Amino acid sequence: MAARRSRAGAWRALAAALARSRRPGDPGLLDQLSALPRLVVATARGRYTGTSTQRLALMALAAAYVVSPVDLVPEAVFLLAGLADDALVLAWLAGAVLDETSAFLRWERTDGAARDSRGSSRGETVEGHVVV
Repeated sequence: MAARRSRAGAWRALAAALARSRRPGDPGLLDQLSALPRLVVATARGRYTGTSTQRLALMALAAAYVVSPVDLVPEAVFLLAGLADDALVLAWLAGAVLDETSAFLRWERTDGAARDSRGSSRGETVEGHVVV
């Protein structure tokens, strides 16, 4: 029963992420997928703090699990159950990618655009006094 709720929750999360990605003015799926490498780099360098390296590592492990040839044996033996676990992981991964890249693209449009690679602000005026 708990596994069934977990699967339903993963599918609901994916459906909600897909619905959010289709709002007018929001980036499309290709924009989100192309932002993924920038998200990883910005997170690794500490420029973007909207997600953690642990979450990105979990997403990478989920992707590796889905494409892993080691996982082909359960599909051959258990057929439906083997496919269901892959579908569950894939649903979570897709929802996580859509959520994380949406948040990252919003950050890039606002906070990220005002910062350069050193983390300093660009184009901002700082009040001060000239001392001679």
